[in-house]
Amino acid sequence: MNAALPGDARAVVVTASNRASAGVYEDRSGQALAEGLRALGFAVEGPHVRPDDVAELEVVLLAAIGSGADVVLTTGGTGLSPTDVTPEATRRVLEREAPGIAEAVRRYGEGKVPTSVLSRGIAGTAGRTLVVNLPGSTGGVRDGLAVLGPLLPHVVSQLRGGDHA
Repeated sequence: MNAALPGDARAVVVTASNRASAGVYEDRSGQALAEGLRALGFAVEGPHVRPDDVAELEVVLLAAIGSGADVVLTTGGTGLSPTDVTPEATRRVLEREAPGIAEAVRRYGEGKVPTSVLSRGIAGTAGRTLVVNLPGSTGGVRDGLAVLGPLLPHVVSQLRGGDHA
């Protein structure tokens, strides 16, 4: 996987948080995710901060996919709380799941934060867009980017119709 990220690669960041969307606190994980994606070479839109609501999240995810983004990464709403519904909203928009990606993110964080295995985040594709759910913490975002960073150039190439090296 020595592919370079195309210069026109685009990413959209979506934060699912009732409290951040209500202005109770600042969305730090979405900002960290956007910064991390920029450092990888993506032009980034967002973070779009939305409440933990399946219908609202589905709308913003469909808009991001429809915009032609190569990657849509979410942060938040992946836990066991009754209000955590990001995986449910994401499953509604995916055409194909890629469970190995979500499993790798959970596995990466497990050594440092044993509760990382409680994340229900999923990953998959919709059209030519990769969608991945990350936890709603800056640490979870950093761990997710550590896993995704080396994969994304190859994923973007593949989703754009590239051949295997």
